[in-house]
Amino acid sequence: MLRVGIDVGGTFTDLFAWDDGVKGQTSVRTAKVLSTPKDPVIGFMNALSNAGIKPSEIGTIIHGTTIGTNALIERKYPEPALITTAGFRDTIEIGRQRRRHLYDPYQVKSRPIINRSRRFTVTEKLSVDGSTVKPLDREEARKTAEHIASLGIKNIAIAFINSYVSGRHEQEMREIILDVIPDARVALSSETRPKIRELGRFVTTAIRASLYPIVSDYFSRLEERLKEEGSTAPIFIVKSNGGMMRSSTAKERPEELIGSGPAGGVAAGAFLSNLLNIKDMIITDVGGTSFEACLMENGRGLVTDEYELEWDMPIITPMLDIRSIGAGGGSIAWIDQGGSLRVGPQSAGADPGPACYGRGGTRPTVTDANLVLGRLNPTLNGKFKLDYVAAVTAIQTVADPLGLTVHECAEGIIEIVCENMAGAIRMVSTDRGRDPRDQTLVAFGGAGAMHAFKVARAAGINRILVPPFAGVACAFGGTTMEVRHDLESTFYAPVDGLDSKQLNIALTKLEHECRELLKDDGILDDQMTFERNALMRYIGQSYEVATPVPNGELDEKAIAGVAAAFHKEHKREYGVASEDFPVAFVTLRLTGYGQVAKPSAKDLKAALGNERMGKDSVSKNQREVYFDGQQYTVDVYNSTQLNCDQKIQGPAVIEQPDSEIILPHSAEANVDQYGNIIIINTSKTGSKSLVANKEGAL
Repeated sequence: MLRVGIDVGGTFTDLFAWDDGVKGQTSVRTAKVLSTPKDPVIGFMNALSNAGIKPSEIGTIIHGTTIGTNALIERKYPEPALITTAGFRDTIEIGRQRRRHLYDPYQVKSRPIINRSRRFTVTEKLSVDGSTVKPLDREEARKTAEHIASLGIKNIAIAFINSYVSGRHEQEMREIILDVIPDARVALSSETRPKIRELGRFVTTAIRASLYPIVSDYFSRLEERLKEEGSTAPIFIVKSNGGMMRSSTAKERPEELIGSGPAGGVAAGAFLSNLLNIKDMIITDVGGTSFEACLMENGRGLVTDEYELEWDMPIITPMLDIRSIGAGGGSIAWIDQGGSLRVGPQSAGADPGPACYGRGGTRPTVTDANLVLGRLNPTLNGKFKLDYVAAVTAIQTVADPLGLTVHECAEGIIEIVCENMAGAIRMVSTDRGRDPRDQTLVAFGGAGAMHAFKVARAAGINRILVPPFAGVACAFGGTTMEVRHDLESTFYAPVDGLDSKQLNIALTKLEHECRELLKDDGILDDQMTFERNALMRYIGQSYEVATPVPNGELDEKAIAGVAAAFHKEHKREYGVASEDFPVAFVTLRLTGYGQVAKPSAKDLKAALGNERMGKDSVSKNQREVYFDGQQYTVDVYNSTQLNCDQKIQGPAVIEQPDSEIILPHSAEANVDQYGNIIIINTSKTGSKSLVANKEGAL
């Protein structure tokens, strides 16, 4: 049976499937088709058809989707109601009262998730220890529910000010809502993310309520369509934390889908890290619409506790720290009011797409620039013929006002977009105190390898890795994932004098809840593993540092060990630590993993068939390509025919099934036994080189 990963992006829908075939003979299938934004189900099914896969052949589906992210960014969802404590109606709009641009007097705050006309308050109050200060005014609560019913609202968020310590008032309010509106979908902040600090908790709960109808409708239609086509395979959805969950669970926890698609790329990076013994990587993904970057340490992507959907709009579910900017193949080039050339963030998307797609687009894009410069196969490796004349015409619209030739302007577009991408890499490396020179840049996405060398050079990175599945990496990563759930609860307690019994009770409760979620996803007890962390801080600090906590019963000695680990983590994150200051627990986090069958390194090697040795393969043809204002005739290689240990010196082009690798003059590529292409910048002396040995270690 097939294990199929499908990632639906803004421009392309990618597929990667493992097929065990007969007698354990492993093979892979891939596909890349245009996305269908009006109905992503169509693009999903088109990808299956393009790969020659019948739904009845599928054993497991792992699906990455941007449907939740797009709905929030575009504010395209049935707007819910928010019920909160009297006096806190405007919390999600006021935010932290920070200015995004300190000296800009004209800046405007982002539109709130729920407009003020749909935000309501009721009288209630709990103290920080969970005792009742004011009981819920049930009469007022019922009138509020009846008013919401009169507006026809069916998705409702309930977020009371101190409900992180006890959810009983929120539960009482939900009972009243369901009595008045029996078919309502209600999200409680005490169940969504019971953490201290109201802004993140309120916003995250509002997002859950907003996405309920969008996510539920999409997954239900997808499930029904696959069932009609004969599929009985379970559908797992890629989560923002780098794991996955059943589609039925995703309908109840839609806020965990923000960043779903790019998380698949980080999972692919983790697979490569384990396969090649590379511990520190920067994963990059260049699609048609966006560029994503994520730092990996010791084979794991870094996690953030407060991802911001937009400025001052935090989502407090644990997420991979993936930075995304509007820079991709579809990014549009334009001239600003000062007469300077700019690229993105606006994108031509899949419809109409770049001008060269011949689908009605007329504005110049990064893809058009690459085609004009000869860096892009004019048939997209046989997918469809690109319109060179349309690309030239589009670029002329910005080249002529700037007094540039078409080729000069096209190179300028590429330089600008690559510098923008390098800026995103700095956000996950130097901004977090990591030296990019110590990292390996891993290039994913259909356009990733085309720009990897320039991006790496701009970011100060000298080592690049391009896997054979780079063009469909997020879909591939999905097939290597485990089921994963992150649960948290506030547990504020200074380490000095801490009652270990209370700490153990709180951790046991989290484990019980996590076991139930894993069971709902079809995971058996012997397939479950758990990892504990605590968000801790020096008393008096405002924010916390994630600190590992050992499994098992914790005694005073173990708690002292956790405190010592906190000092170490604090120093790594901020460069300083002091045992003179008292330490406190703030939040407990439990991560539960569900082990599932997935491909191995042996499977990958067998499937890709890169064990050929002997004489190096020759280029399949040549192409005219522009570099630094000059045209060169360069060799074009087929990546599937390259032999292990073969070296290719730039300038050259290596074509992969779903992407292309551009090698300028100072680039040297080496092929390893798994078909990975490793690139170094030979113009830099004294820098670390990256060569794979026979065992795959680097």
